Amino acid sequence: MEHVQQEEGVLLATLQQLFPQSSTSTLRKMLTQGRVMVNETVVYRAKHDLRQGDNVRVLDRQKAEEHSPPPPTQPPVDLDILYEDDSLLVVNKPALLLSIATDKLESDTLHSRCVQYLQQQNKNNWSFIVHRLDKETSGLMVFAKHKEAKNELQHQFQKRNVHRIYRALVEGVPHPSSGTVHSWLFEDKHLNVVAVNKKHPKAKEAISHYSVLEKGTDNSLVELSIETGRRHQIRMAMQHIGTPVVGDARHGASTDPHGRVMLHAYALEFLHPDTDDPVRFEAPMPKGFQPDGRVKR
Repeated sequence: MEHVQQEEGVLLATLQQLFPQSSTSTLRKMLTQGRVMVNETVVYRAKHDLRQGDNVRVLDRQKAEEHSPPPPTQPPVDLDILYEDDSLLVVNKPALLLSIATDKLESDTLHSRCVQYLQQQNKNNWSFIVHRLDKETSGLMVFAKHKEAKNELQHQFQKRNVHRIYRALVEGVPHPSSGTVHSWLFEDKHLNVVAVNKKHPKAKEAISHYSVLEKGTDNSLVELSIETGRRHQIRMAMQHIGTPVVGDARHGASTDPHGRVMLHAYALEFLHPDTDDPVRFEAPMPKGFQPDGRVKR
């Protein structure tokens, strides 16, 4: 089958017009099999841009094998994708992986993996940083696929319109079982964070709300929401009330049964940059967050 493109568009949309009875997965399979040619060149990408006058030809399987070898295989990117659309990439960050590179220019970060994943689809794609998580923290992060989405999401973060929910396994049981920790933090050039008086010239406000979800004998599962996003904010807050996060020796913890700081970015709620509709994303809880090591039912 041959088709002359009448207007600018995307290859997958044209295939959907040519084969209205075929599913999207069937059409994508045509592409991966090398059966679709644009101007006599085999094209594998569903989002390949078409111009007016382009010649689209769909080959049968035998002719496709004669015209082209299968597309080069690329190693899969180690990335836990929770949601993706044209503007957002929502992923689940493992503990001990940097979210973004530091001044040392580390090559393997969550951001670099997102870029690699997107550029496997189109070499011009990019992943824009919206926010960050500490290296030790696992959980949900959102990246933008274009500058407009990045700017809109960062604006929501700056205006404190993003609802950020964390869960932490802490030593002991917070008392009272719910409350707010309002403090002022200072971060030096070596990324060390200390609590200071609010009159300190470089003090930054940190507001953390907490609530105990489950109590154990020696530790508790706590849910937290933060109004501000300071480095080590939650870890400092839990230390402040005498129940440091399990595994966080830097902030007073005496136990480390899982070899990591037991802090997880559980959920994000914000307005979608394209539609202004409220959206909520959640990252599954990792193993080990049950108080006293009990298996969660």
